[in-house]
Amino acid sequence: MNALQRPVVLILGAGAVGLSLAGRLLSVATVYAACRPAHAGAIRERGLVMEGIWGNTTHGGLACVTGPDEVPPGIDFVIITAKGTDTRAICEEYAGQLRDRPVASLQNGIGNEEIIARYTGTVIGGTVTTNFSVVGPGHVRIASESAPMRLGIWSGDERPLDELIGIIRSAGIPVEADDDIRSGKWAKALLNIAVNPICALLSAPVAAAADEDIRETVSGLIRETFAVASAEGVHLPWETADDYLAHLFTVQVPDFSTVYPSMHYDLQRGRRTEIDLLNGYIVHLGERHGIETPYNRCIAGLVRYTEAHPEPS
Repeated sequence: MNALQRPVVLILGAGAVGLSLAGRLLSVATVYAACRPAHAGAIRERGLVMEGIWGNTTHGGLACVTGPDEVPPGIDFVIITAKGTDTRAICEEYAGQLRDRPVASLQNGIGNEEIIARYTGTVIGGTVTTNFSVVGPGHVRIASESAPMRLGIWSGDERPLDELIGIIRSAGIPVEADDDIRSGKWAKALLNIAVNPICALLSAPVAAAADEDIRETVSGLIRETFAVASAEGVHLPWETADDYLAHLFTVQVPDFSTVYPSMHYDLQRGRRTEIDLLNGYIVHLGERHGIETPYNRCIAGLVRYTEAHPEPS
């Protein structure tokens, strides 16, 4: 792509996050969004409807695709926003579009980038702390934005990073470079590891994680995670597990006290959760390093059982 060309971006797994980004990027790029047929049909009929802090508007010009055969050649960047449970499948399906292109992961959990790296040489990791949601087919809401998007090279050529950051920033999306995106992904995952599965299993909001009867379990999950992170060579922003737990109980839990985690809704709706990219991944890495992770193993097992035995509707 030369400086005079409009960049071409393909977004895979475009739900709340991907469609919101697509709508904003349309001002500076040609965007193709691989999304579910219900979204694609609504957007083709009347455009992408966006509401919230990024503005209330309807965007025309977003090209929705439902398979790789609908993607034209000449893609400059691929951004994956799919749930982590779908990463492998979507990489297989769009392997031809990923090959030899820089691919950015804006996904929750730990381990997505390792999967993506099997399909392309340059992988960019990212974290997003904006509150995106789907209102209906082809209709998204951006409710809040607690920090800029952070992007960093996970593997491969470093040159595309600055170019992608420039594109995103020119669309008016706050974004910063991160020299240690691996640690950034782990730092973001801590909250999800600590509260998502417990609150999902209890059908309770995040505030439940601070209950006196629950704190010991939360502390066990985090202490095991810190031990595994240390063995992996990950440098977290907090010196010790106790330092993070103090931050969790005094800052994060109060900030999200009334929120029900996405895993709660996954279990309610009979969908696969991202447990194997959170607590399950800690167990997997613990086995690799000879570290016992009984709290994470128990919680991951309970979530998997609940997935496999949904309550009758």
